[in-house]
Amino acid sequence: MSKNKVELLGYYGSDEVIASSAWTSTSRDLTDEKRERIPALIKMLWDNEHETPFEKGMVHFLVDTEIASHIHLLKHRMSSFNGESARYKELKEDKIYLPEDWKDLDILSPFKWDGYPEGTYFTGEITANETWKNVLYDYNKLGNFLYHKCLEDTTERLGRKRAKESARFFKTYSSQIQGDVSFNMRSFANFIKLRNSEHAQLEIREVAQQMWDLVQGIEGNPFKETLNVICERISKNN
Repeated sequence: MSKNKVELLGYYGSDEVIASSAWTSTSRDLTDEKRERIPALIKMLWDNEHETPFEKGMVHFLVDTEIASHIHLLKHRMSSFNGESARYKELKEDKIYLPEDWKDLDILSPFKWDGYPEGTYFTGEITANETWKNVLYDYNKLGNFLYHKCLEDTTERLGRKRAKESARFFKTYSSQIQGDVSFNMRSFANFIKLRNSEHAQLEIREVAQQMWDLVQGIEGNPFKETLNVICERISKNN
């Protein structure tokens, strides 16, 4: 079982780079007096939706998430996204995400269903002594077991490529994969606004919060003024 995690791989730019981009239309020469004006300029640009200069700042992450959050990430306009692919390789490391808030969810109404042969992870009977978290874990173990067995059994008949891309249908939304994602600060602001919100799913909200904390924690806080205006807009919208 693995938690979703985010690593900051790097960044480019700063408030100064964003300001310099905006000043290109007049003069990019930076003086001490102009540097003092950067906070006001950043706010003016953001308040008036002159957002193109914010595309000159970049943040770059490595993320390990379950499939649901992976899909949420793909729905956003970003600078670049590259993900681990079960189409091109066999996923030999079966990473599983289990919701933390499921740990005390006992099954209130035991149930039984038919159709699972002996020897698989499910016996077909769920008792009141079980928890939904354990059931989800066993369900993933079954899916992973069938994924590898299907891949092994169908490779010769379907070819390795087709066997890999179709066997992954046994993988569940709880399966974790890795993604390499970068945002410019304009698209990062949009992502934070939509995903670090009480209306977003818990898992992607936690990913967005990790990203925010990492950017805010960059040594020297190079995007301080940009983060301030992002916070201000989100507060107004809420």
